[in-house]
Parts: sequence; structure tokens; C-alpha cells
Amino acid sequence: MRASFVFSEVLTGLRRNITMTIAMIITTAISLAMLGGGLLVVRMIDKTQSLYQDKVEVSVYLTKDVSSTDKDCANDPCRSLRGQLENDPAVETVTFENRDQAYERFKEIFAAQPELVKLTRPEALPASFRVKLKDPDRPEVITQGYAGKPGVDAITDQSEFLDRFFNVLNGLRNLTFSVALVMAIAALLLISNTVQLSAFTRRTEVGIMRLVGATRWYTQLPFLLEAMVTGLVGALVAIGLLVGGKVVFLDDVLSDSINSGVVRSVDGLDILLVSPWLLLVALGISGVTGYVTLRLYVRT
Repeated sequence: MRASFVFSEVLTGLRRNITMTIAMIITTAISLAMLGGGLLVVRMIDKTQSLYQDKVEVSVYLTKDVSSTDKDCANDPCRSLRGQLENDPAVETVTFENRDQAYERFKEIFAAQPELVKLTRPEALPASFRVKLKDPDRPEVITQGYAGKPGVDAITDQSEFLDRFFNVLNGLRNLTFSVALVMAIAALLLISNTVQLSAFTRRTEVGIMRLVGATRWYTQLPFLLEAMVTGLVGALVAIGLLVGGKVVFLDDVLSDSINSGVVRSVDGLDILLVSPWLLLVALGISGVTGYVTLRLYVRT
């Protein structure tokens, strides 16, 4: 009997303040969706970093005359430079790539942009050594040790590009978390106002219940459950938004980058792992906010 009464009171409260309830659900959903988006970006960064962790290389580009005259790296200074790199204790592997090989790899990378491939000639791409280090965190061993040597035109450290790339992803993560925090504050205020309004509209019946012996906890429980129900619905909507964002944005807009292996995608398992945290956060925030509001502002 008591459980059915509490349940009916919760439904009555949600229907009576329908506009406030909808506003709270929308605000909570947006806040949790941004939080979930930030968590998914963190997972994407971790997966992408693991993808590049063992593939970071330092490219030693050779001068135009060496690139054009020594296709097989059989003569100095290319041969001597290759020997120095192979005997360097900090180097794991050295791969020589002549102009023709560089052009073939260029065409594979930019296969989706045929106009760019047509405008590029093999002569525009220099021969190079692709150097994989035993310690990828110390590219300065190559950049400082081989810069200016005969036959060397330029040295490029891939980790610099990756650092900038991951800084962009980290900035996106921080932005989503910031927006989530602002929306969470708005959701907290809405939850508090909704609980106070709901309690005020039913103050007469609650007062009668207290007169006939109902405890404060029993009279406050429906209001607390209203807040938690709206928070739970908001979390479910947020999870739906994350699924929609994956299908519409990640699987469509970023499909080329994902298929080419530039970044790792967010899959259904990632959303599944994030979803319980969103549900717990929604129930925790709405429950604690409702309880504090009832204890501080509602005398029932």
C-alpha cells in the first residue's frame, strides 16, 4: 500500500510540473551527453596513442642532388650516412626510400584526393631515411646529431605533429568537460527549483499526512524519487545522443580518417562502458541535490 502510494505521488508530481520536468530532463541530458562525449574523447585519445606508440619515426630527407642521382643509396654521402644511422645505438631500424618509392607511398596516402596526386610529380618528393628509434621519446638524438651532415636536407620528427594533433584532441576534451560543468550547474538549479515547486504545490496534503503520523522521510520520499527519475531519464536520453553522435558524426564525418588509420574510432563497446557512469552520475547528482534541497528549504 505504501509503495503504491509513493509511486502514484511520483507520477502525480511529474505530470503536475511537466514543463519543469521536461526542462530538467533536457538540461540533464545535454550535461551528461557532454560528459560522456569527453569520456569518449579520452578513450579515443588513448586508443590512438597506442596506435602510434610503436610507429613514431624520424624522417631524414636527402638533398635534391642525392635524391636524383643515387636511387639505390650506393654512393657517398648517402651510403656513409646510412651506415652511421644503422650503427647508431639509439636506432632500431633504418629504411631507405627513394623518390619513386616516396611517390608510390604518397599516392596511397592521398588516394582519396586524385587532383592532388595529379599535381604532384615524383621529382618533388625527396629520398629519405625513415628511422625508428629504440626510445621514441628521444628524437633529438637524430635531429641534433645528423642535422647539417653532408647529403642531409631536413629532418622531421613525427612526434611534433602527433603532439599538436593530440593537443587538439585534448582541447576538444577540455571544451566538452567545461560545457558539461556549466550544464551540470544549470541542471542542479533546475532540480532544486523543481523539488521546491513540487513540495509547495502539495504542501496541504503533506501537512495532513504529517498530522496523522507520517514521518518526514516518508513525506519527502516522493519528491526525492521525482528528481532521481528525471535524472535517470536524462541519462538515458544522453546515451541515445552519444549513439546518434557516433552514427552521424564519427561514422560519417570522420570516416576517411578512421578508415585510413589516422585515428581510432569510438565503437559501441566504448559507449557501453561509459553509459553506467552516466547513469550513476545522474542518479547521484539528482538524489543528493533533491535530498539537500528538501533538508534545507522544504519543511515537510
